[in-house]
Amino acid sequence: MTTKTRWKTDLEIAKEIKLKRIQEIAQELGLLEEEFEPYGHYKAKISLDVMKRLASKPDGKVILVTAINPTPAGEGKSTVTVGLGQALNKLGKKAIVAMREPSLGPTMGVKGGATGGGYSQVLPMDEINLHFTGDLHAITTATNALAAFIDNHIHQGNELRIDVRRIVWKRAVDLNDRALRRVIVGLGGPTQGVPREDGFDITVASEIMAVFCLAKDLTDLKERLSRMVVAYNVDKQPVTVGDLGVEGALTLLLKDAFKPNLVQTAEHTPALVHGGPFANIAHGCNSIIATKMAQKLGEYVVTEAGFGADLGAEKFLHIKARFAGIEPAAVVIVATVRALKMHGGVSKQELSVENVDALRRGLSNLQKHIETIQAFGLPFVVALNRFITDADQEIETLLSFCRDHHYPVALTEVWEKGGEGGMELAEKVLDMIEHGTNQFAPLYDLHDPLPDKIRKIAHAVYGAQAVEFSTKAQKQMAQFAEYGWDRLPVCMAKTQYSLSDDPQKLGRPTGFAITVRELKPSIGAGFIVALTGDVMTMPGLPKEPAALKMDIDERGQAIGLF
Repeated sequence: MTTKTRWKTDLEIAKEIKLKRIQEIAQELGLLEEEFEPYGHYKAKISLDVMKRLASKPDGKVILVTAINPTPAGEGKSTVTVGLGQALNKLGKKAIVAMREPSLGPTMGVKGGATGGGYSQVLPMDEINLHFTGDLHAITTATNALAAFIDNHIHQGNELRIDVRRIVWKRAVDLNDRALRRVIVGLGGPTQGVPREDGFDITVASEIMAVFCLAKDLTDLKERLSRMVVAYNVDKQPVTVGDLGVEGALTLLLKDAFKPNLVQTAEHTPALVHGGPFANIAHGCNSIIATKMAQKLGEYVVTEAGFGADLGAEKFLHIKARFAGIEPAAVVIVATVRALKMHGGVSKQELSVENVDALRRGLSNLQKHIETIQAFGLPFVVALNRFITDADQEIETLLSFCRDHHYPVALTEVWEKGGEGGMELAEKVLDMIEHGTNQFAPLYDLHDPLPDKIRKIAHAVYGAQAVEFSTKAQKQMAQFAEYGWDRLPVCMAKTQYSLSDDPQKLGRPTGFAITVRELKPSIGAGFIVALTGDVMTMPGLPKEPAALKMDIDERGQAIGLF
C-alpha cells in the first residue's frame, strides 16, 4: 500500500525559513542607514533620496516575466519570478526582484496571495498578503477622501457646477464586495448631503492606484493626481482634482506609501514589492519608482506583469515602458502543462490526469503568446513551470514542441527547489540577453486614432478578426478627441482566461470579434481604459472563499494562508 505524499503548504515553508534582519538586506544592497526605514524586523521603506544619489549609475537590465492565459488557480508566474531572481544570484549576478503588492480581495477570495510559493516566495508572506506596510490602505483612504471632497463641494454650493448625474469618481475598498457595486449616498435630508447614485471599485482598480504606480517622483505624483477627471459639469466639460484644489492633500496622504517596500525572498534575494493594479481591469504592473530604483541598485531586475502576455505584458510594453523609458532585455513566458491541457478542453477537475492529446491541442495558446512577444521584437525564453501532477510524457511533449519550433525553453522547478530549480532558466535568459536579437518597438503609435490603437491590440495581441464599438463607446471616442485625450495609450479591460473577451473561449480562438462597450478616461494615469466583455471593477466572492480556511493560533500566527 502506497502512502500519498503530503507536500508542505507555502505558509509552512515560509515559517521554517530563517529570515535576515532587513538592515542586513539593505546593507547588502548598498543602502545608507538614513535611506531605509524599518517596519518591524523584516520589512522596510526605502527613501526616494536613493534615486538622487544614484542618478548617474547605469541602469540594470530588466527581465519581464509573463505567461500564457492562466487557469482560475493561477500558474505560478510570481513563483517563477522569484525563483529566477534567486537563480541569477546563485550565478553570481546582483539580481533584484520587483513585484506587485497583493490585494486583500483575491487573497480572501479565490485567487490566493501574490507572493510566489514553495521555496521561491517573498517573505514574510503572511504580512505581505495581509496589511503589509499599509500602502493599499493609504490608496483606499486617498480615493475615499476625494469622494468626500466632491460631495462636500456640491453640498457647500457647487461652485464648479458639477452635474451630480455625471460624477465618474467612485469610492473604493480593498475587498471583493459585490453589494457595493452600486449604492445611493446622501440620504437623510438636507444636512446629509445631496442624494445621488454612487459605487465602489476594488482599491487596485482605482485610478489613484494606477497614478501611484506610474508616477516617477512626488512632483509627478501630484501633477498626475491633479489631472484626474472626477466628474463633468452641466456644460459636459470635465472637472478635475486640480479644479477642486485637493491634489496636495491627496499627495500628502500617499507620501509614505509612495516609498518602495524592501523585503527578501526565501533565499534572501532582495525584493521590492510596491503597488498592485490588476491586469484585467487596470495596467497590471508594480510601480515605476520601485522598478527604476531596483535598476539603480542591481545588475538585473526580474519583474512580472499580471496574467498572460495578452494583458499584463502588453500593458507593460505599451504603457509602463513608455512612461518609464524602460527597454526590457528579455521576456520569460511561463507555461504549465495543466493550463495548456485546460486550453485543450480538459475540465479543471481533470487537470491532474495525464492527457497528452489535450496538451497538444492547448499548445496553440502558448504559440499565440510567443508570437505576441516576437511582434514586440523581444528575445524570450519559455519557462515550463513544473507541477507535481505533470506526467513525464506531457513534459516531454511540451519541451519537444519548443525544440521543434526553435523556441528557447527551460524546465523550471523553483517551487520545489528554489533558485537551484531555476538555474537552466537563468542561464538561457542570460544567453538571450547576450546573444538574442532585441528590436523592441511598440505595436502602435501614440498619434494613432483611439479606435486604431484598440484594433491593433485586438488584431496583433488577441488574434481578433474584428472590433465592434457600442454606441456609447463611439460617442465617447468622439468626445475624447475633442478633449485631446485620443493621443493617450490604451488600457484594455478584458478577461484573463481567454485571448478573446469571452472567458469560455479557451485555446486560440479564431474568427471572433472584440466588443468595446465603454471607455473610461484615466487622465491622471495617462491612459484610456477600454472595457470589454463582463469585466467588472468590483469583483465578488466565490461560494467558498479562501477566508473560510484562514485562522490564527494562540501565538498570533496565521493559519490557512495558502
